[in-house]
Amino acid sequence: MKLLVTGGAGFIGSAFVRMALAENRAALVVNLDKLTYAGNLENLASVAGDSRYRFAHADICDAPRVNEVLAGVQPDAIVHFAAESHVDRSILSPEPVFQTNLRGTFTLLEAARLNRVPRFLHVSTDEVYGSIEPPDEAGEEYPLKASSPYSASKAGSDLLALSYFVTYRLPVTVTRASNNYGPYQFPEKLIPLMLTNAFEGLPLPVYGDGRQIRDRLSLEDPCRALVSVLSLGRPGEIYNIGGNCSLPNLEVVRRILRATGQPDSLVRTVADRPGHDRRYALSSAKLQRETGWSPQVSFDGGLARTIDWYRQNQEWVRRVKSGEYRNYYELNYGGR
Repeated sequence: MKLLVTGGAGFIGSAFVRMALAENRAALVVNLDKLTYAGNLENLASVAGDSRYRFAHADICDAPRVNEVLAGVQPDAIVHFAAESHVDRSILSPEPVFQTNLRGTFTLLEAARLNRVPRFLHVSTDEVYGSIEPPDEAGEEYPLKASSPYSASKAGSDLLALSYFVTYRLPVTVTRASNNYGPYQFPEKLIPLMLTNAFEGLPLPVYGDGRQIRDRLSLEDPCRALVSVLSLGRPGEIYNIGGNCSLPNLEVVRRILRATGQPDSLVRTVADRPGHDRRYALSSAKLQRETGWSPQVSFDGGLARTIDWYRQNQEWVRRVKSGEYRNYYELNYGGR
């Protein structure tokens, strides 16, 4: 397959690109990325010299440029990762998430329709379901109840993508995954933030009581799920990707402290963010039934490998935690 991957320099997108090339699942991968703060071509250094890989610097909201790239590539599938993906940033400044996540998705869908792309995989999030009371788990038909500008923009882009299947018969498939973690994750998300702060002996800011429950997936598992959906998923369908590993945030933080040899006294409880969902929980029964996929990496095993990667890549961490990141960190946590 020839794949056009949007946001391929980001955390999940770059992992998918590396996997697609390493496992010979693509004859060509074109990475279309704007290279915002979270897009980093260092994440793809291992494949930069591969003749099957190309980079196209572009904004997914730029229709002429997107159509130009599509016409040149004529991909068999678009895998759409590109998004403003951080809840805290969407609260501080809502406009970018709607511009990128809605306008950008619309631009890509139109380009795919006009260029008759055979497959469009739209990558979304479990956050569109909102907070879920135990013991329930969200299946694909669970009502959408977005709580933040980010999750609202993703819910809207999901519905927009699915409408292109109903209206235009564009072969769209949507995936919604639990919280992913692993190497190369920008340190604004919980695990890399806590981990990199712990290495430096800095305070670990934990929202509210820290009892918000999240299901977590080591990065290899969602990437394998996306490959399975590309191969076996049905157009017009939604597939949840869950990790069967639900833990309170505070428990994750304490495991990080134990693994890095740091004391619990580094934990700093800070004012909770507005509209913070208490619990996410997904059922992946449909995905497992139709593709045979299941999560393979335990949380303890995935966390240990993640910690080792960040410990061995301190220069990467120092580079991404400079400049713009420091401004965001002060703005988000300084007043808490």
